[in-house]
Amino acid sequence: MAPEFMYPAKPVRGDRVAVLSPSAGLPGIFPLPFELGLTRLREEFGLVPVEYPTTRVMGAPPADRARDINAAFADPSVKAIIASIGGEDQLKVLPYLDAGVIAANPKPFFGFSDNTNLHVYLWKLGIVSYYGGSVMLQFGRPVSMHPLSRQALERALFTSGTYILEEPADYADQDRDWADPATFAAEPATFPAEPWSWHGPAAAVTGTAWGGCLEIVDFHLRTGKYLLPDPAYDDCVLFFETSEELWSDTYVYRVLMSMGERGLLQRFSAILWARPKAWSLNDRKSPDEKAEYVTAQKSAVLRAVAEYHPDVPLVFGVDFGHTEPQHVIPSGGLVTVDGARRLVEVTY
Repeated sequence: MAPEFMYPAKPVRGDRVAVLSPSAGLPGIFPLPFELGLTRLREEFGLVPVEYPTTRVMGAPPADRARDINAAFADPSVKAIIASIGGEDQLKVLPYLDAGVIAANPKPFFGFSDNTNLHVYLWKLGIVSYYGGSVMLQFGRPVSMHPLSRQALERALFTSGTYILEEPADYADQDRDWADPATFAAEPATFPAEPWSWHGPAAAVTGTAWGGCLEIVDFHLRTGKYLLPDPAYDDCVLFFETSEELWSDTYVYRVLMSMGERGLLQRFSAILWARPKAWSLNDRKSPDEKAEYVTAQKSAVLRAVAEYHPDVPLVFGVDFGHTEPQHVIPSGGLVTVDGARRLVEVTY
């Protein structure tokens, strides 16, 4: 069975919030977006960011990063935890976490990408967490925060309401050099956003959200250490996104194929798939190549779902992944996918 989920108490302006690097200590290498994000937390959100020993340490041992996480949850003066950024090896941190301390001191956790590991861990404990928002990206965006990202983070941080996610007219997915001060003198380039794509029955489904970054969930499908038995995911809303590593459509299909052969994909009552990031500093695709990449990923998702779960409501292109703006998804919280009205609602 799935756990009974609880929404942790929210911070109020003036509260202390932990700023941690559970994955990569990139604040120590790229201080410009990190310091900008801290300034925004203080001046625009009215929060008091608190750093920990490994927050700016690249390559900190997993046990040390876990010690900071445990300490942040245990500290009663800390009212929320926000990841500086993602990474690639947070899976190694999980064995050192103190589940008893975390369960006894639940608080909102924000982060995405490799922070999927912590979301999976907290889901198993029945603690709602918030997929989205990192100090160096959403808070540290050049010039100003994106209005939709700001709105989502303010709602998720400070309120307990139910909100309809708004489709943006434009999006951004092209990175710039964080070591160059000129990066922070101009807002990111934006491109027209394709509308969200609706598939399956025009039904309204409400369920508990589970998922995150596809490749990190794949880690957990392979290791099996932090997942519950498959029936725990019955009637949940699956949400997936892919990272700046620009995984192939073949890889995407194979992960979903494996979930289907396992019988897990079929347990979800609805699927949300994020707008794919299609450009990185290591793979600078042309506009046509970006469009081809997105189309190929969409085709892979639709092919797998048609084979294994053809009657599930599915929305492709929702803005909660590695592109901006970024909506926040409550992992373990309630999400409604309404195919008749073509809207997605989240409860923070």
